[in-house]
Amino acid sequence: MLVSRRGFFLGSLALPVLAAKKPVPVRPNILLVLVDGLPSWMLGAYGNKEVHTPNIDRLALAGTRYLNHLVCVPAPEPSRAAILTGRTPMQLGTAGITAADVTVEKVLSGAGYTCQTTGDAAAAAQFLDRQSDSAPFFLNLNHTGLRPPYDGIPQKYLDMYAGQKFPTNSVEPAAPNARAGKEMLADRVANWRKVAAGVTALDDRLGALLTRIYQKQLIDRTLVIFAATCGALLGRRGLWDGGDASDPVNMFDEVVRAPMVWNWPGRVPAQATPVELVSAYDLLPTLCGAVGAETPDRNLCGRSYLPLATGKLFPKKQPWRTTVFAEYRNTDMARDARYKLVLRNEGKGPNELYDLPADPAERVNQAENEQYLGVKNSLGALLAKWKQQFSA
Repeated sequence: MLVSRRGFFLGSLALPVLAAKKPVPVRPNILLVLVDGLPSWMLGAYGNKEVHTPNIDRLALAGTRYLNHLVCVPAPEPSRAAILTGRTPMQLGTAGITAADVTVEKVLSGAGYTCQTTGDAAAAAQFLDRQSDSAPFFLNLNHTGLRPPYDGIPQKYLDMYAGQKFPTNSVEPAAPNARAGKEMLADRVANWRKVAAGVTALDDRLGALLTRIYQKQLIDRTLVIFAATCGALLGRRGLWDGGDASDPVNMFDEVVRAPMVWNWPGRVPAQATPVELVSAYDLLPTLCGAVGAETPDRNLCGRSYLPLATGKLFPKKQPWRTTVFAEYRNTDMARDARYKLVLRNEGKGPNELYDLPADPAERVNQAENEQYLGVKNSLGALLAKWKQQFSA
């Protein structure tokens, strides 16, 4: 049953955290769950009160919830390619992952891991059933069900939200430049119910996988990473999908600032909420650091944030960087803790610049404001350097 499965997992996850101290293995098992089109604000761990995600919430409570995890492509497939290879969208091009690319799975397989990548929860469960403590495993589950038109959601989850009206969700009129997913704006409440049902179904599937890991007594040596390849607007700003929701492509924070949770008992601090900017292209070098593998020699722009993930400080001479970048089609982004610059058509426009602390909703475009010219030029120079250095 749905409740009993969740209840088992929610109670069991805390046990390894509170248990007597045990030696923590250097090389953990790794469960990487990547979800398409899931914005942070749809999860209870990030403040949502209307969508039921108890397993994800518990995972975050007993681990680390990143507040500023930025994807480098605001679209599912190219973003997943960047996450799994550490390469920039310029390096990957339109072909995505090729046989020549060195993925997370290839790195870990070479390090002695038993690996599987799948989009099927049943196949993932079968893979876990075959694992033991004799060799570490890497399981990458790609969840693509949270994309319009949200077909295939079991009825029991739809029934959970049959009367929900989502009063806190955006009711802005459809934007004139709405593109992908704009048909979903015609009946927002009905479609919010589908999305919520899909998120809860995903939460239950994750709980079932974690229960399996716990039952095999592997939970205390398993690093679980739950993240989204990109977010979605779901009606905010009169748009629905991700970067392609609008014409031209958008880089709004609802799309590029995606949820990410790490849980690794004994190594990742509980209830931590780092504010540092980390990028999706940092994941591969970070996992290399976690398992003691060499980072591929592929002109990667990312850097390991393992010290941040494990509650340690970065060396004074090697502080964490403060700017991250993104690129999709004709649209580029540079973002630091305060400002976001979006340039289109090699700077010819239309461009955007937001002062995020003063304008967190990104409503006041300062791109043509002379008072922000220095900021625009500075971020623009960093963006140009990134594109030049990491295009090959």
